[in-house]
Amino acid sequence: MKLVLLTALGVGGATVFGSLIGFIFKKLSHKFSDIVLSFAAGVMLSAAVLGLILPSVEYGGKFGIIITVAGIFAGAACLNLIDKLVPHLHKLAGVEDEEHHNANLSKVLLFVTAIAIHNLPEGIAAGVGFGSGDSTQALLIAGGIALQNIPEGMVIIGPMLAAGVTPKKTFVCALLTGAVEVVGTLIGYFAVSVASVILPFALAFAGGTMLYVISDEMIPETHMHGHQRGATYALLVGFCVMLVSDILLG
Repeated sequence: MKLVLLTALGVGGATVFGSLIGFIFKKLSHKFSDIVLSFAAGVMLSAAVLGLILPSVEYGGKFGIIITVAGIFAGAACLNLIDKLVPHLHKLAGVEDEEHHNANLSKVLLFVTAIAIHNLPEGIAAGVGFGSGDSTQALLIAGGIALQNIPEGMVIIGPMLAAGVTPKKTFVCALLTGAVEVVGTLIGYFAVSVASVILPFALAFAGGTMLYVISDEMIPETHMHGHQRGATYALLVGFCVMLVSDILLG
């Protein structure tokens, strides 16, 4: 339990860490952020397949593949529904490019709220990983999600400061978005601990949410600014780093 709690704090803390970078470097280049986000996407892709989806098939027994496929689509559908209610990164990315005097506070707050809402299922994915009993794999999954949270935390800062929000309140908002991820991690862990029968579906559900985030948000975001070639290779590097880590630590 201690390891799970520390992991939850680490995953949520990655958003806060990213926000601190955002305070220091208020105008990071798109190329840098695209490379970092793509690397994180590769890590998450590998983690979703190796740490969540394949174990789901294994734990599902006779009907493992059916349970896994159903879980993947359920996870994707869940985030798709959330996207319809509260659009996320690439749909609100324009807020970061507004002139300071035209920044719309309500739009910025919607942007931050979207990140917080999306952090809940991502946190659940990190917590569910521990349900399989493989702490090493769970830590790798959580690490991939934490990597994604760093650039996400970075992009919160600029729009809020531009909208006239004080640095103190901006940091508190970043802290709250990270706290949502901590709660999600604990929910995912306790859910599969209390009802282990749902583990195969929960693993696949978590994997589906991660695949959705990668395809619908991370990849489009990293291919919008003319650096798609570098972003593609960064994704491959991230995937391979996770793959090698899984083999060496497995």
